[in-house]
Amino acid sequence: MNAPEPLLPPGHEEPVFREPWEAHAFALAVSLHQRGLYTWPEWAATLAEEIATAQARGDADRGDTYYRHWLAALERLVQAKGASSADELTRYRDAWDHAADRTPHGRPIELQAQDFAVGAR
Repeated sequence: MNAPEPLLPPGHEEPVFREPWEAHAFALAVSLHQRGLYTWPEWAATLAEEIATAQARGDADRGDTYYRHWLAALERLVQAKGASSADELTRYRDAWDHAADRTPHGRPIELQAQDFAVGAR
C-alpha cells in the first residue's frame, strides 16, 4: 500500500520553501519514510507533537517556523528508530555551522573533515 503524499499548500504543485535547508529537510523526511524508517502516520503524529509543543512555548505559528518543527520531528524520529544518536546529530550540526561560518557569502557550503574538529568554531 502506498503511503499518502505530503500535503501541499492550496494552489501549489510543488512545496514552498523559504530557504534551501527547508527543501533538504523535506526531501530527507520523505526519503526516510519511503525507505521504511517510519510510517507516514508516525511522521504526522511526531510533527503534530513538535508543533503543539512549540505553540505551548509561545510559537506564534506564523508559518516561518514550520520547517524548524519539521526538522525537530525528523531528528526525533531518526533517534527513536536508532538511525542516529543525539550526539551524532549534534556533531554534524556543529560541523555544518562551522562550514557555513568559513564559507564566503554566495558560495556553496562544503563540509570538510576539519569541520568536525573539536572546538572548530
